[in-house]
Amino acid sequence: MPERLAGMPLDLWTPLLVLWMALPPCAPAAPTGPAPVFLGGPPLEPSRLSDEQRVLNRSKRGWVWNQMFVLEEFSGPEPILVGRLHTDLDPGSKKIKYILSGDGAGTIFQINDITGDIHAIKRLDREEKAEYTLTAQAVDWETNKPLEPPSEFIIKVQDINDNAPEFLNGPYHATVPEMSILGTSVTNVTATDADDPVYGNSAKLVYSILEGQPYFSIEPETAIIKTALPNMDREAKEEYLVVIQAKDMGGHSGGLSGTTTLTVTLTDVNDNPPKFAQSLYHFSVPEDVVLGTAIGRVKANDQDIGENAQSSYDIIDGDGTALFEITSDAQAQDGIIRLRKPLDFETKKSYTLKVEAANVHVDPRFSSRGPFKDTATVKIVVEDADEPPVFSSPTYLLEVHENAALNSVIGQVTARDPDITSSPIRFSIDRHTDLERQFNINADDGKITLATPLDRELSVWHNITIIATEIRNHSQISRVPVAIKVLDVNDNAPEFASEYEAFLCENGKPGQVIQTVSAMDKDDPKNGHYFLYSLLPEMVNNPNFTIKKNEDNSLSILAKHNGFNRQKQEVYLLPIIISDSGNPPLSSTSTLTIRVCGCSSDGVVQSCNVEAYVLPIGLSMGALIAILACIILLLVIVVLFVTLRRHKNEPLIIKDDEDVRENIIRYDDEGGGEEDTEAFDIATLQNPDGVSGLAPRRDVKPELQLLPRRGPGAGPGGVDVDEFISVRLHEADSDPAAPPYDSIQVYGYEGRGSAAGSLSSLGSGASDSDQSFDYLSDWGPRFQRLGELYAGGAADADT
Repeated sequence: MPERLAGMPLDLWTPLLVLWMALPPCAPAAPTGPAPVFLGGPPLEPSRLSDEQRVLNRSKRGWVWNQMFVLEEFSGPEPILVGRLHTDLDPGSKKIKYILSGDGAGTIFQINDITGDIHAIKRLDREEKAEYTLTAQAVDWETNKPLEPPSEFIIKVQDINDNAPEFLNGPYHATVPEMSILGTSVTNVTATDADDPVYGNSAKLVYSILEGQPYFSIEPETAIIKTALPNMDREAKEEYLVVIQAKDMGGHSGGLSGTTTLTVTLTDVNDNPPKFAQSLYHFSVPEDVVLGTAIGRVKANDQDIGENAQSSYDIIDGDGTALFEITSDAQAQDGIIRLRKPLDFETKKSYTLKVEAANVHVDPRFSSRGPFKDTATVKIVVEDADEPPVFSSPTYLLEVHENAALNSVIGQVTARDPDITSSPIRFSIDRHTDLERQFNINADDGKITLATPLDRELSVWHNITIIATEIRNHSQISRVPVAIKVLDVNDNAPEFASEYEAFLCENGKPGQVIQTVSAMDKDDPKNGHYFLYSLLPEMVNNPNFTIKKNEDNSLSILAKHNGFNRQKQEVYLLPIIISDSGNPPLSSTSTLTIRVCGCSSDGVVQSCNVEAYVLPIGLSMGALIAILACIILLLVIVVLFVTLRRHKNEPLIIKDDEDVRENIIRYDDEGGGEEDTEAFDIATLQNPDGVSGLAPRRDVKPELQLLPRRGPGAGPGGVDVDEFISVRLHEADSDPAAPPYDSIQVYGYEGRGSAAGSLSSLGSGASDSDQSFDYLSDWGPRFQRLGELYAGGAADADT
């Protein structure tokens, strides 16, 4: 029945379906399967049945539904009849009451307790709840006792097409490479329908494209989107908007639909070659541009993007391939032309280059679209610039003999102005490289002359810098290093390599080598040193010594005889003439000192002094030294003893005639405290009223006495301060009650006061102007001047 009504409008088949479901149940002619039993009569007891009745008779059963159906979303002026309950025990006497319980009983479903009719009192939604399980029971109307066991049944909500398809994940985005073939899969989209997928066609979806044709197509059932045109070009159009529709009811008329959008982006492939914006580029560059400077940029445009647009640049031809280079800028996708070698406008004024741009990443699928490269011509014009002078050589090496005459020319440097309008050049020496000013240069022709004498033995090399400056433009200068080597001449005579002193044994043998000497020469001949040795002419027939030249350029001195005696002659002087092999040769005379010494039997020198012969027999030199050391030690002890005794007998008090003015006395001993009675008497520190008589004391005269320094002259008032201090010091030194020199006195008693009173103004309430200083004159002539000074100060303050 529902299948037949599927194509009918909702307002026609819904009432029919309700009426059909509300019809009372009828018993089929013969049961074809297990019929649902809702309510039945009580079964017969097996004991009351005969065997025949068991075979021929069967208990009567009531056929009722155990499933009921109600159409969703149906609403009307009255409740909808869902079905009717009936039991075989109901004779129609209205003594049976029907009770309904379970899902929605009383709220959604209501039962007529007399007739058993079940009605839906609310609008149902299958998508919210698809079925309800309820329990029905027949009870006695009066006693409410159940007449039979409760029976369970299900009310199913029957679906209608009330939900449109939805794309839950939309809108969608997808990509597909450009130039793809026809039918290339792009993506697939899926819609959902909340209706019942097993009942009717309410959830059967069909997909279609509303917008996006003829570029893309979609399979109606799987929703797979494919390209509908081949070779779509990203450079022509990169993005497409596709509108997709999903319609239920299998796409038939009356079905519900939903739409979504799909944005398809074409991804790039390398299907376009690079192309220069222009076939000829012009650049100009000054000839003095720094190496590595960017001269210009060229760019080959590529319609592709990303790595598909990357191009490498090369110089493939031209007359400046050695002077210029081109590099690729990955960010700007252009080529940068740079200078590799210096330019010279006077040599060549222009260059022509042929540059090529080629794609780095080539796709072989599109190789038939042509070579993925392009070429262009670059014209570079060199501009003239004011260049500094150019020396004929990057460095100069000059040689001069150390005995060269002053102002003699030792070499020459040359330079020129490379510009077309050549400027005269002036030469000078960088004096920072020639601090001693040993060289001069001619400013016009660059000739270098000697200013001071040279000495190869002091310095072999002199490195100076020559400056060339354009006269027309002083800012254009060049520098060149000049190395001057001083050549050696034979200007130093040879001499002994060191101070030699030879020793000759008295018991030596004739022909014995006394000493071997060598010579040195400050000069540096090319073939090395070769010395000639000889004796003075008057010493050729020397009866004592002779000389012998060795192969290693040294000289040996030999004794002619034996029997030398120190008592007769202790020292012999042997002059030796040393000549070099220079041109002209130089010579000098060096004297060798030979001492006669006493030696042991095996030739070991023991003593070379004549005084050794006066020693007692059997007394060695070591014993003599020990005796002398003992004598010296005894003498030192005696001297120290005498000095200490003399120092002890000196008076403790400084003499009156000694001047102690401005002496600085250093006290290394501050005293031993109260127990140190040697330094002072503690009674002297007490109150003099409690001390009777004079306490004895011992003064220690300071060991350090500085010379008195002349004091300043008398003051303006004629008072001689130095004389005053000197008299007071003399009185203190002569007073036996004065404190010791090397003690620190700590006075706990301040005294009984002074006749002068206190000079402090702390307790005075009057100002200085109110005081009179005339009483100072009563203290004596020494305070008269002080009174005048204070009185004068007060008068000045009043003024």
